[in-house]
Amino acid sequence: MAKRATIVLDIGKTLSKAGLWDAEGSLLAKRARPNERQGSGEYLALDASAIAEWLIGVLREFSALTNVGRIIPVSHGAGAALIHGGQLILPPLDYEHPIPSSMRREYDAVRDPFAHTGSPALPDGLNLGAQLYYLEALHPEAFQAGTQIMPWAQYWSWLLCGVACTEVTSLGCHTDLWCPASADFSSLAVSRGWAELMAPLRRAGKALGTLLPAWQARTGLPADTQVHCGLHDSNAALLAARGFREVADDEATVLSTGTWFVAMRTPKQPIAISTLADGRDCLVNVDAFGQMIPSARFMGGREIELLTGIDARRIDIKPEQPALLNALAPTIDGQAMMLPTLAAGTGPYPHARGHWLSMPEDQFERRAAVCLYAALLADASLDLIGSARCLLVEGRFAESDAFVRALATMRPTTVVYTANTHSDVSYGALRLLDSRLPPPGELRLVEPLPLDLAGYRARWRAQAERMENADA
Repeated sequence: MAKRATIVLDIGKTLSKAGLWDAEGSLLAKRARPNERQGSGEYLALDASAIAEWLIGVLREFSALTNVGRIIPVSHGAGAALIHGGQLILPPLDYEHPIPSSMRREYDAVRDPFAHTGSPALPDGLNLGAQLYYLEALHPEAFQAGTQIMPWAQYWSWLLCGVACTEVTSLGCHTDLWCPASADFSSLAVSRGWAELMAPLRRAGKALGTLLPAWQARTGLPADTQVHCGLHDSNAALLAARGFREVADDEATVLSTGTWFVAMRTPKQPIAISTLADGRDCLVNVDAFGQMIPSARFMGGREIELLTGIDARRIDIKPEQPALLNALAPTIDGQAMMLPTLAAGTGPYPHARGHWLSMPEDQFERRAAVCLYAALLADASLDLIGSARCLLVEGRFAESDAFVRALATMRPTTVVYTANTHSDVSYGALRLLDSRLPPPGELRLVEPLPLDLAGYRARWRAQAERMENADA
């Protein structure tokens, strides 16, 4: 496969993307589609069938461009598929579908404590165990002998090659199903019988088999195209970051930005889960090598879109940065600030109810305040996981100078970088298959703003902490 191309499927919450990469790690083509939620009649579901139809066309297009040798999927960690008799038997639940409060109370009474799993109690179906509990209540017959449960990334590898599996990065990310210290299923997963139904564990980079004949016929890809197990998208971003010397040689943190902003610190020494704050959207991720990664998250992309009314999937962030940078000073002078949080139950202040203080009338000042808000949330999340020395911001919001420069200003003892690439998650998946690949370009050192943000930051934090404590 050394001279053949690789396709990386990135099935996110907001977008599905496919990238075609040559053997040297150069991007040849990229395609994307917005994901839509589907109504199954009982609950909101991920649009598995629509993504699959789109994928057929993309793979057919890629097969005409070059000789493809392998495919690897990545996805978010809050989706699961149940298969039986070679078929998907339930539409995968969309994690934003509300689970009835009475059922959620039942579930919370039986889930493992944070100290065992490093998995916080999250709203709706963000804990994969809560999804399974809800689906089992609706369809107990689906959880029978012969059913196999697999995470969302591995559903796509199964669909393409017919081999069912799961792996640790997908299980070890706020699912409630995995105990990272013991590298085994949680008591909840065992007692509910879900552990027995889980597809076999495989390494994220393992080649599972070749493309199914039906997919070969529909796409024109070579019959010997290898399909790999795949991994959790945040962990793929972490692998991409580790390709940079500055990150690999230090105790660095990666802040991956998209619908979710996920901060992951690579520790030099093993961590204790007890060092993380339960209830503040801290968690343990498990990387592709089984190491526990202290992490924190907030729904940054979603909040930015709600506050600005701009769909960040469809705009070029870069052109308006000079205007936003110029709007920062009057925004700060006017003490305009957004307080957390609009995505209830998430982030470093999960119980606070977001609202404006002195919302600017000027659109650029308002958007500058949103950039400051995102930076303040990121700053708080980074403190919660002990991030200090080196920070790499990647993903679509790394191009927001107002955001990254404000963050660098708030953290004067941290060296902050951005990467000049739009394919960090995909490149991480590639590096899993070939660790010798060099990083795609160089890091850019982020210059702090010529502004004093200390007072603004202190006032925002005092307000946020007061709201959090009052509403908890």
